[in-house]
Amino acid sequence: MERALSAPGKLFVSGEYAVLWGGMSRVAAVAPRTAALVRRRPDARVHVCLEEGTLAGSATPKGVRWEREVPPGFSFVARTLDEALRAHGRQSVGFELAIAPSAVGPGGLKLGMGGSACATVLAADAARFILEERFDTLKLSLVAHALGQGGKGSGGDVAASFAGGLLRYRRYDTSALLAASSAGGFRAALLEAPSVDVWRLPAPKLAMAYAFTGESASTRVLISQVEARLAESGRQTFVERSDALGHAIEEGLGGGDFQVFSEAVTAQQRLLQELGPTETESMRRVLAIAASYGCAGKQSGAGGGDGCILFAPGVDVRAELMKGLESRGFHTMALEAEPGLRGEAQPDSRLRTWLDAHA
Repeated sequence: MERALSAPGKLFVSGEYAVLWGGMSRVAAVAPRTAALVRRRPDARVHVCLEEGTLAGSATPKGVRWEREVPPGFSFVARTLDEALRAHGRQSVGFELAIAPSAVGPGGLKLGMGGSACATVLAADAARFILEERFDTLKLSLVAHALGQGGKGSGGDVAASFAGGLLRYRRYDTSALLAASSAGGFRAALLEAPSVDVWRLPAPKLAMAYAFTGESASTRVLISQVEARLAESGRQTFVERSDALGHAIEEGLGGGDFQVFSEAVTAQQRLLQELGPTETESMRRVLAIAASYGCAGKQSGAGGGDGCILFAPGVDVRAELMKGLESRGFHTMALEAEPGLRGEAQPDSRLRTWLDAHA
């Protein structure tokens, strides 16, 4: 019994930071996709195979009893499997799970497209399949990812990897589920928890692209720094302004006056800069180049590195912009809204090889 899966990455279109404090965000699910393969075992053993190696343990009703300390590269997947087994709540069969590495940019740096969230969603649904469970994969993934981030992060990246497309998302309160996971009754709590506030929007009519700056960033560190600087009253003012701009950006993605849309995107970027130094020199260069081609852009996510999401009025202009950025040393990708988590007819051959080696 096995199943092949894949899930997309994410980029924030608007509302990063605001979504942490009760505001609305718009998030796009984008390629490249990440593949996974899960296979049931005849015993209670659990094997997780990643590019870094293999982590082994045994399934119990309280999670996996890992044979060694969980390495950092395995932390999100391992925590997700623990939560899935707690939701199952009884002795179960074991399984083997292989997850392909996230896409990286030049020099092997992460692209900032939600690799940990994508791996979390894949691990949650792989476990749900093997355990023959009916828990909500998205809710369990939000809990596991929140635990992995020490309570930081909005879950927008998790929602995008799960649901796909262009989404409007408000942060999900995981506090009750986190308490149930620790104290017991996690399965019932998942079933009774309110729905996630996520809405799929129409596909964008504008051409989108991504430019990687060649610098990786730590979302968790940046969020902590921003929240240390901004008091509660300042956060609420920021949310109100961000929500107004996010609505204008959402409207503009559906077509219409590109100049008006560009002004809203630029205003959103200026608003983000009021939080502190989240924009790097490389990001400023990317956005200036985009403007010179008649395009709009902003940082995607917490900032401090990673990249910018860019918008062009058409695919021809996008192609010229990408060519111009590449000539200046920036790694670029054309973007389309991707479907969310899905089963695949054929598994990634690398993943089958990894699992066969530990059968």
